Amino acid sequence: MAKARSKPWPLRTALAVYLVGIAAVTLLPGDAGLESWQCDTGMPTRLFTSVSSLLNIALFAPGALLAVLLFRRPVTVAAAFGALSGAVELAQSAGHLGRSCSVTDLAANATGALLGSSAGALWIYLRRQSPGKPLRDLAWGMSLGALAVLAVGGVFESRIDRVDIVARDDQKRALAETAVQADEWITAAARGVFGSDTQVRQTATATASVTEPDEGGCRLRITATTNHGTISGSWPAKTLESARSSDVRADEGSLGAREVAAAAARLAREWFPQHAAGSVQRVRPVGHGPTTVYRVTYRRYAHGVLMPMRLDLTLTGTGRVLGFAAETVADPVLPPVTVDEAEAKALAQGAAGAPGEFRRALLLARQVRGVWRPVWLVGDGSGGRASGRDVAVDAVTGERIAGEISGAATPTAATGGPPSSR
Repeated sequence: MAKARSKPWPLRTALAVYLVGIAAVTLLPGDAGLESWQCDTGMPTRLFTSVSSLLNIALFAPGALLAVLLFRRPVTVAAAFGALSGAVELAQSAGHLGRSCSVTDLAANATGALLGSSAGALWIYLRRQSPGKPLRDLAWGMSLGALAVLAVGGVFESRIDRVDIVARDDQKRALAETAVQADEWITAAARGVFGSDTQVRQTATATASVTEPDEGGCRLRITATTNHGTISGSWPAKTLESARSSDVRADEGSLGAREVAAAAARLAREWFPQHAAGSVQRVRPVGHGPTTVYRVTYRRYAHGVLMPMRLDLTLTGTGRVLGFAAETVADPVLPPVTVDEAEAKALAQGAAGAPGEFRRALLLARQVRGVWRPVWLVGDGSGGRASGRDVAVDAVTGERIAGEISGAATPTAATGGPPSSR
């Protein structure tokens, strides 16, 4: 076409071939990418260090250089190649090309266009060639750039689903690194609970939801299977959750309740410091004779209110741990209690509307519609456990709480009340 119009053809041919090359590299189907109408919108933090970004810069710079040498309008050329980059990324997002739309690629391509245009302008200046109508070039370039930004930005805002692949990859990398540390921690915990001869056969990790506002980030729940049983905990909080020995038979041991309590206290101080601090320890024997099993519980009270944390240990007469269950919940800040036990029982009796005596009343922290409240749990005390006749009464307002309330597990009779009531 250039030769037919008696115009120089080498630069025009080189630019045309280069544009075809850009289209081939960016728009031919590949075997990678996101779903349609998705784009990686992660910030281009590795623009000049990533190999992929450097290749994208190199892809657009020569074409912009050729265009400036041909048209002598560097501002318009830079804007045009920036618009071309935006069109390419939108095409990758909209089509099933197996390509990944990426803001980082867009920034790299635009950087390449700017560098190529700048190199072309410098070449024209050094060759003392006059640029083509500088003011018109500036006006056209700024208008085209603004139009491209509005068009591409509008499509991104209205149609594109944003995905931060960089952050997702960083998170995966961080999880892989922390999984190794979690394995080392759970191995040490297994040996501390089951004995120094414990051998970990297998570990399994899974992401756990963050329940506390101050935890932040992602948690791993890790479970280890050993030659003595299973144990699980939460990482990176380093809080053990449960364990169960594979040998649940009661050993014939000579330790009494006092010795077992001391052994449990040492275990709690080392592996459950959050539960042991400020808590009340109680020991309850199960069975008689040398095969007695001991249930050791830790509960914490604040102003007479049972906190949601809990720790239950089961040990044999030899001090061997048969298992434990731990609930790690920070002590909530509660409003002052204004309803005493007698009032709570009377309110429960009135709410029940049926004859019968409410003999048991426990004051504990529970979540009511997502908010921690002091709650009286009033019942007939049958079996020492909560029953269908139990009535929950707000210890501040005296109102009956209907429906589900959440928090720590309902204490059994062995838990008892606060130290001041014993």
